[in-house]
Amino acid sequence: MFFDYLRESHTYSITPALGFVVFICLALISILKGKKNPTTLSFAGICFIGAVINIDVALVPLIVDKSIALKIDRLIYLVFVFILPIYIKFVHSFLGISQRRWLEYLAYLMSLIFLLFTQTDLFISGFNEYSFGTIAKAGLVYHIFSIIGIFTVLYCVLTLFIHTKKANDNHQKNRIKYVLAGMGLSTILISLNYLPVSGFNVYPMGNFSFIPAIILAFGVLKYDLLNIGTVIRKGTVYFSLTAILTVFYIFMIYLFNVLFMWSGYSNPVVLSFVLALLIVLLFSPIKIKVQECIDKLFFRGKYDYQKTLKEISGKMTSLLKIDEITSFLLYSISEALQVSSVVLLIYKDEKEYFQSYSYQNEPPTGIEKNHPIVKFFKKNRKPLSKSLIDRISIPEEDKNSIINILNTSKTSLVIPMISRERLTGMITLGEKKSEELFVHEDLELLATVANQSAIAIENARNYEKLESLNIDLESKVEERTADLKQTLEEKDKTQKQLIQSESLAAIGQLVAGTAHELNNPLSSASSLIQTSIESMDKLEEKNDDENEIIDDLEFSLKELKRARDIVKSLLDLSRQTQTYVEPVNINVVIDDALRVLYNQYKYLSISIKKDYDEALPEIEGNFANLGQVFINIIKNAIQALPEGKGEISLITHYKKETNSVIIECRDTGNGIPHEIIKDIFKPFFTTKGVGKGTGLGLYISHEIIKKHGGDIYIKSETGKGSTLKIVLPLKMT
Repeated sequence: MFFDYLRESHTYSITPALGFVVFICLALISILKGKKNPTTLSFAGICFIGAVINIDVALVPLIVDKSIALKIDRLIYLVFVFILPIYIKFVHSFLGISQRRWLEYLAYLMSLIFLLFTQTDLFISGFNEYSFGTIAKAGLVYHIFSIIGIFTVLYCVLTLFIHTKKANDNHQKNRIKYVLAGMGLSTILISLNYLPVSGFNVYPMGNFSFIPAIILAFGVLKYDLLNIGTVIRKGTVYFSLTAILTVFYIFMIYLFNVLFMWSGYSNPVVLSFVLALLIVLLFSPIKIKVQECIDKLFFRGKYDYQKTLKEISGKMTSLLKIDEITSFLLYSISEALQVSSVVLLIYKDEKEYFQSYSYQNEPPTGIEKNHPIVKFFKKNRKPLSKSLIDRISIPEEDKNSIINILNTSKTSLVIPMISRERLTGMITLGEKKSEELFVHEDLELLATVANQSAIAIENARNYEKLESLNIDLESKVEERTADLKQTLEEKDKTQKQLIQSESLAAIGQLVAGTAHELNNPLSSASSLIQTSIESMDKLEEKNDDENEIIDDLEFSLKELKRARDIVKSLLDLSRQTQTYVEPVNINVVIDDALRVLYNQYKYLSISIKKDYDEALPEIEGNFANLGQVFINIIKNAIQALPEGKGEISLITHYKKETNSVIIECRDTGNGIPHEIIKDIFKPFFTTKGVGKGTGLGLYISHEIIKKHGGDIYIKSETGKGSTLKIVLPLKMT
């Protein structure tokens, strides 16, 4: 009785309706996100036909007038008969088969012949009524069409299977496997609809074609069958996930409704309460859990990204020999990513070619500096994989040379190593042992490691030069005592270059670890505040409180932008490049710095005294960077006051003789011991406890002031406080 009730309520139409949703989503993804090539278009055609046949199976039982249902059913077959040539076309274009075009033309000809019969009883003669519902009744020509369709499916499945065995890399092999499993099984299930159409009382298995179609969607999104980007794939996965879960919950609600009505309940309040409770308790938690699983499955490597990056970067900064660095890199990358091979190609200035270093101790090979792959990285500086070669716009001869070297070395991915805007090497990787593809997280890790490696190798070269210089120095001391002073100066200069390079490497590591984490929330907060300001500006009448809120929001937006500029300035500082062009009022900069730091001293017994020159002229500089300077300086002054008690004086005035602005920050703190004053502007030097300071604040401030053409001085007396003085010219030289 319950199954009769399900039939009467058309519950059996749910599965083909779900199949329609899945197939139509796949068709839209391929049309909107994929490249417009024969493979994508034929794939979209197959999905569209799959959606059409599913919606036909879902609608026919719902139409009371069977004559109208028959007309609609026959109209559907005007499209369905073309599944034969489109299926063959997709398999041929997907596998790159061009010598069997005659088979495609033959299939089109047969489809046109079948098209003549689709609106007659010879194709569909009526309907079969079963316990599960109504389905079309086959005519003579339909039987012939089905037999030819079975042979078409067998041909396509066999062709895909053969090419799976012939595939020589994991990327192509996995792509074919998912097409074989997803599209092949979907087509077979739809073909099994032949049984109920032919009069067998068997539930149409094509109603479950959406299940292998979901497998196909997995392959489309994970293995990029349609050439869509990682970010697009991720958004598409989440959208498709939400759509599928929504359809699933609609089905569950519908089934609950049927159960309630069949059991005799008619109270809509109880039913609404149960369904609402079901959605609240299940929808969001299941969606979050499935999203986490999809993130792990699609877009994350099987390792702790941050931990791995920290370990590799930390270890490299302590290595000072190229052989040690290359050995460590080869081992670390191989262990983290579990790839079949890792090869480093390091540029040798004296030989003018890229020398290879292999973890497997293979015979050394090299790449000439004029090789097309070197030219590509000098221009693009992005990772290159086999799957991307066809998309890059370079001469065909160069493309063939790159393909040849990748095939010869069995390389799947190449990452450039850039240092000081110069290509210093490449990291080449074979395929993963797990036969998985390199995901976005892998590329982020490799790109960061490649940049850190380039700096470490440059440090090692400086260190080798230093060692060589030491050896030469020992011999020169014996031969020419008169040249000792000059040689020692050269040694000291080289040592300073090494220290500076190591400091920049550490800054680069700090920037790499923080810039990614800071930029996203800063952008999101700025966008939200900007939207709020625009919304409040639209109000025709605003009271004083609302105007005050707008002012505060605008100031907050300015501070967020300044924070973003600070992140950028830290990156620029490590590259030793920056431009300053805007007029800056130092009094405003100091006031803004005080406002930012207000929460740090408002509960302390600290007196802030300001002695500004109100006629202070504007200087030429960078507002954000100077704000960073005064935040660092005032913050240090606050932290120097014993027990949070004391006085800080901020003084500005113009000195006409030197055409410069003078700024002084005085505190009544403990002062700085004379023996360490000379070190306070050095990177990473700090007198604070572990975890309380990085030692970069005054160093960065010193570098910013120098870039403005100014000077920074400090005077201090133990127990009486310190005075920090900054001199900035009105115009930069």
